[in-house]
Amino acid sequence: MGNCCGSAVGKKKRVKASPAGPNGRKRDNVGGDVAKIPVLKGCLEQSVEERFLLDRELGRGEFGITYLCTDRESRELLACKSISKRKLKTAIDIEDVRREVAIMKHLPKNNNIVSLKATCEDDNAVHLLMELCEGGELFDRIVARGHYTERAAAAVTRTIVEVVQLCHKHGVIHRDLKPENFLFANKKENSPLKAIDFGLSVFFKPGDRFSEIVGSPYYMAPEVLKRNYGPEIDVWSAGVILYILLCGVPPFWAESEQGVAQAILRGFVDFKREPWPKISETAKSLVRQMLEPDPKRRLTAQQVIEHPWLQNAKKAPNVPLGDVVKTRLKQFSMTNKFKKRALRVIADHLSVEETKGIKDMFKMMDTDNSGSISYDKLKAGLHKLGSQMDESEVQILMDAADADGNGMLDYREFVAASLHMQSIDNDDYLRKAFLFFDKDGSGYIEIEEFREALADDFGPNDIDVVNSIFNEVDADKDGRISYEEFASMMKTGTDWRKASRHYSRGRFNNLSIKLVRDGSLQMENNERR
Repeated sequence: MGNCCGSAVGKKKRVKASPAGPNGRKRDNVGGDVAKIPVLKGCLEQSVEERFLLDRELGRGEFGITYLCTDRESRELLACKSISKRKLKTAIDIEDVRREVAIMKHLPKNNNIVSLKATCEDDNAVHLLMELCEGGELFDRIVARGHYTERAAAAVTRTIVEVVQLCHKHGVIHRDLKPENFLFANKKENSPLKAIDFGLSVFFKPGDRFSEIVGSPYYMAPEVLKRNYGPEIDVWSAGVILYILLCGVPPFWAESEQGVAQAILRGFVDFKREPWPKISETAKSLVRQMLEPDPKRRLTAQQVIEHPWLQNAKKAPNVPLGDVVKTRLKQFSMTNKFKKRALRVIADHLSVEETKGIKDMFKMMDTDNSGSISYDKLKAGLHKLGSQMDESEVQILMDAADADGNGMLDYREFVAASLHMQSIDNDDYLRKAFLFFDKDGSGYIEIEEFREALADDFGPNDIDVVNSIFNEVDADKDGRISYEEFASMMKTGTDWRKASRHYSRGRFNNLSIKLVRDGSLQMENNERR
């Protein structure tokens, strides 16, 4: 969804904040007819349909949808981010929308920040009309160029940190810096890079401390997890982005929320794996100083800009860092297609008896008998079945099973979605899928069998990506995938960037972290609020 100004349109969910500090507020229910509650002031007198011509959907999030639209008067193409008032169930939800708009209006016009053109409000939704960014995501542009250099990384990093500096100068903490929140304005080579999402941002004054655990897991500073932070967290997040730009993987990675948190708190940054030995010492020194665990010792945005590596950006090495970066970035920009292929194989091997209940569910959800289920149908059907999944989880489910990417689930894809909901914990299903890939019955999936299985999803130029996915699933690195490794892949995520997208309004859902008497950190799971 890298073609709109707000690739994730939902508002955030929080872990309960401490009552102390500027954000320790009670989540009171709004009550009554939410549609009658004014959210914004000074909106256009015309309705959104009168002033703008709404076109196709660009993106969808927890609280609303972003559409391509045209200003009827100027004919300018814009993005309309429509936030459903029906979803604004608490006073804090309404306050969040007001603050996002206030921040976008408060920040000065800048070539590297998406501009808010107008706001509208009706009984059903709040509409934010924003500059359209059609150039795609930061990572996608890098992959398309086919090579990557320190010089290019320095240019991108400078832009990101200048946005941070501007925000801090005007009393705003962004709180959700990540590659997905930077889009190019257009497809030209010299297109400006723009920060696109201020839905988690907050105003601050010098000395203010915050306690809400918000942001996207891989980019969170350690002091966010400790619930005591200020504007320094944005520099940390920018440092994580820089690390990824230079080597293609995040510095702190695990397959669970707790694992990511523990890696962040340990603070170990690996500079030994490829391609780090080829990267300049000045680049590594900047990464270290941006990922300094102590926020008091961490560089400020101004100090980052003054660092020799950025000051001499045009002199930075312009030599490609090697295929390893290109391969990783390409892999991260794609869903784990092996897992999707396995889901479809499982669906095809279910018996009539095993699929009867799933078929009945499909018919119940397919209310117009079109043979396919939209996101809204899926959400309504799950609610009717008593599911407690929130909207972001429904979207994750939709993404996981929508094999052809058309935004709809046909019956075969729906069966795969149903299996995904069951956590793929049925060993009989997994065994059938494994045997499908294990063509020679050796008890292992060999590399040639793996390539053959993914031939329809990857072209001949994607051999490095296929090999990389194979190596990732091959946990013991013996050159083949055992059933245990296959089952582990099916039951957990193996693509950190896809997982990152699942936290588009990022937060650690169930994670509570507290200091214990010996000064160490203890983690425990809480029920989701």
